[in-house]
Amino acid sequence: MNQPVSPEHQHDHGHDHDHGDKAHSHASHGHGCCSSSAAPARVQLTERASGQARLSRFRIEAMDCPTEQSLIQDKLGKLAGIEQLEFNLINRVLGVRHTLEGTAQIEQAIDSLGMKAEPMSAEGDDAPAAPLAHKPRWWPLALSGVAAIAAELVHFSGKAPEWVVALLALAAILGCGLGTYKKGWIALKNRNLNINALMSIAVTGAVLIGQWPEAAMVMVLFTVAELIEARSLDRARNAIGGLMQLSPDLATVQQADGQWREVEVRDVTIGALVRVRPGERIGLDGEVVSGQSSVDQAPITGESLPIEKAVGDKLFAGTINQAGALEYRVTAAAGQSTLARIIKAVEEAQGARAPTQRFVDQFSRIYTPAVFAVALTVAIIPPLFMAGAWFDWIYRALVLLVVACPCALVISTPVTIVSGLAAAARKGILIKGGVYLEGGRKLDFLALDKTGTITHGKPVQTDSKVLDPLFEGRAQALAASLAARSDHPVSGAIAQHAQAQALELSDVREFTALAGRGVRGEIDGTLYHLGNHRLVEELGLCSPALEAELDQLERQGKTVVLLLDGSGPLALFAVADTVKDSSRQAIAELHALGIKTVMLTGDNPHTAQAIAAQVGIDRAEGNLLPADKLGSIEALYGQGHRVGMVGDGINDAPALARAEIGFAMAAAGTDTAIETADVALMDDDLRKIPAFVRLSRQSAAILTQNIVLALGIKAIFLAITFAGMATMWMAVFADMGVSLLVVFNGLRLLRK
Repeated sequence: MNQPVSPEHQHDHGHDHDHGDKAHSHASHGHGCCSSSAAPARVQLTERASGQARLSRFRIEAMDCPTEQSLIQDKLGKLAGIEQLEFNLINRVLGVRHTLEGTAQIEQAIDSLGMKAEPMSAEGDDAPAAPLAHKPRWWPLALSGVAAIAAELVHFSGKAPEWVVALLALAAILGCGLGTYKKGWIALKNRNLNINALMSIAVTGAVLIGQWPEAAMVMVLFTVAELIEARSLDRARNAIGGLMQLSPDLATVQQADGQWREVEVRDVTIGALVRVRPGERIGLDGEVVSGQSSVDQAPITGESLPIEKAVGDKLFAGTINQAGALEYRVTAAAGQSTLARIIKAVEEAQGARAPTQRFVDQFSRIYTPAVFAVALTVAIIPPLFMAGAWFDWIYRALVLLVVACPCALVISTPVTIVSGLAAAARKGILIKGGVYLEGGRKLDFLALDKTGTITHGKPVQTDSKVLDPLFEGRAQALAASLAARSDHPVSGAIAQHAQAQALELSDVREFTALAGRGVRGEIDGTLYHLGNHRLVEELGLCSPALEAELDQLERQGKTVVLLLDGSGPLALFAVADTVKDSSRQAIAELHALGIKTVMLTGDNPHTAQAIAAQVGIDRAEGNLLPADKLGSIEALYGQGHRVGMVGDGINDAPALARAEIGFAMAAAGTDTAIETADVALMDDDLRKIPAFVRLSRQSAAILTQNIVLALGIKAIFLAITFAGMATMWMAVFADMGVSLLVVFNGLRLLRK
């Protein structure tokens, strides 16, 4: 017999610390379930994997809360050959890793629990699952409501026998309450006191003491509230599932005979040639091979303006081609596109419990059994020892059961977290778990890499000065002729500047690259050098005046190269990595939020200080190796700061891993960044970090509001119940009313 031995964490990228509990356990979210324990999203059933297991996936309509999850886990845990279970309650999908020949045993085991497991097709294995549509039948509920109201009216009139009232009430209860009783029975069998169990006990108790009209009205009101709550939670679920609809079902693909034909996106292979017309959505990730157009990438990166695309540029599934026709070569299958990875990452993030959710789960584990014990005490002690009326105190106990259910408290956290994750994804911010969504509000120091984060990462020519008047008008073309033969970034900047000016370049003979110094070559019979300060020194062509000029430019963070012939320097050119316009605004917004900044770069201290001054960063550290950046993060922790780190997700890996939250820039199309970062910014706009911090603070505020609302309103109604002033239908309004209130409050995060 296989028994669960340990949960397997879904997110672990080598963090050797525990700031905010980065190695998280998992919870699942179901509407109205109030599970007193949140099971992990992935459960290992064997101590060792066989290496021969295969993954089968099933859609289970009834698997929508941790009650069903625990049932399935216990049942399948008894089957030999099953190694691991993967629960996705958001989409009601169960993944089973097993060594069985078929899936019949698994389906039969789940069928025995009163649930139906529908095997998913093999091609759907890698793709995120679409949320199931809820289509509740309203007419049974409407008839039950009519019967409950009729029972109340007949009872108050006193003109009909009691059996008529009982018959109407039973019709109402059976018409809408069978599902509640079924779930309640399953929960009780598994010693799980969820809302369905408590409601089943309360309604049955009311019937047994003769409160027929009230029992009927309670069940009808509860069912109505459940349906409203389910639809509200579906809005949060569909905010993620809606991302899937961004990708079209069909793509126009070139066939072997050269003809173009529409093909299912999931059937298109890597390397296929796809055509996309203006106004169409791009179906798969790819690289442009023909055409030029502007593309709206907002669904992936959150960028507000379209991006110009030409041959060689990347395209992402789910984005919209706007201007011209494009042909592109597919670089990733449908299930592995950037969009698919985003959806999968957010779905997995929903299973990671945030600190507030862990608190609520722990609280509920104690609270629910305690309330049940208090209700039993209220029903028994006063009649036995205080001469109280049995029916009166049993009724109060039943009201207490309903009003004290922790449903609102349990449901308030997942709906808020899911809404926050979805709102961030819409803005091009991929958050890998609720722990980071909550943790962002605590950051008070942000460390930033320079190249590609604050700057564009592409040097451009910023200055030029002719030192010999005879070369006025010729120096740039001569320098560019030499630079064009070199693959160094500085040379590339000079050559690109000349190209932009449409300068005519000269042929270079005897070209030689001088490692660490520059290049040389012969143009029209004259030997020229293009190199750095060190090369000028080696050639003995330096002077105090030139030294002063070079020093002034270098203090501005610029790299200087000089064009020389045998007589001396002819011209100088300054190259610099330019600052993004968005960086200045982002740093200002971070400071406004009370977050200090430090730049950590491998560049020289002069450049580091110059760039920091341009964008308003508090301090800068230069000449840092990856280990030095890690040391700087450690030093900030030693001073008591809560530190985030922004980098490219690869070169800054040690510092990103050590930071409380690691932010990866421009993660779109980068597998490593999406997989390893705690928060992935899908474009290179640094302003998304203050947007993330604001969202984190708003989420934390809503979580606090929801907990205060849930506990506060319940405390008031508990007092009213003990005073004997509350009725059962009032208790349902109190319980489900506050549940709906916290759900709607959490959904506020989805507002644009």
